[in-house]
Amino acid sequence: MRVEAEFTTEPFRGEGEPPEHATAALQAAREAGLECDFGPLGTSIRGEREAVLGALSSVAAAGLDHGADQITFQVRLEGHAAPRRTANGLEALLAEVAEGLGADLKTLDRPGKQRAVRLLEERGAFEFRKSAEIVAEALGVTRFTVYNYLNRERG
Repeated sequence: MRVEAEFTTEPFRGEGEPPEHATAALQAAREAGLECDFGPLGTSIRGEREAVLGALSSVAAAGLDHGADQITFQVRLEGHAAPRRTANGLEALLAEVAEGLGADLKTLDRPGKQRAVRLLEERGAFEFRKSAEIVAEALGVTRFTVYNYLNRERG
């Protein structure tokens, strides 16, 4: 049985080279012989169930040993995505937040956009694939601005 795991190491840096904790975690997955896709928002690893599950502790250790203060994992059977992580689910959250704030998200001032990001995070919006890009477009800002708002809230 094949499984896929996605992981994100934090703290996130929006510009420049990937942080050492992200590349060290990726290297641990590669050393375990897993198929890897490294991206700016996280890393996907795939392989046989026992290989992936066995590698997760090495991935976590490598990330933490190289400066990560948080690592988030999602594991699922390969080819199966949770229904709540669809683009329609994220669009519904965006509409809900806009309605709650009483304005189109693009028309909000900076504090309003920061509040929108906080509300979206509380509702799990950033668990969706490509969520930062979609949220950035809805707010009329760059994805790096979204990351800055997120880091400000977590800091």
